[in-house]
Amino acid sequence: MKNLAEEEIIRLAKDNSPRLLSKFKISYPDFFEKLAAIQPNLQNSELIFCIYLKLNLTTKEIATYTFVTPKAIQNRKNRIRKKLNIDSSVDIYKWFDEI
Repeated sequence: MKNLAEEEIIRLAKDNSPRLLSKFKISYPDFFEKLAAIQPNLQNSELIFCIYLKLNLTTKEIATYTFVTPKAIQNRKNRIRKKLNIDSSVDIYKWFDEI
């Protein structure tokens, strides 16, 4: 059973809400500390993209919620992999699940 905070975060993600980042930071402060330890210079847009991956949303879902093409999402995944030094052999969703 998902708690209310998780449900609200997923709703904010689906709505592409500007409140998503602040709400997620309140609910999961460790997540951003761990990301910052790996790459301190992530922009807010990249942090939001990391939230989508942490929520285990598919490329197609992210594309739908953010009004871009699945190809653009694939490109963003590749860029975030490089920035966070995630090897291409590693499942990006598993990586985010463990962080």
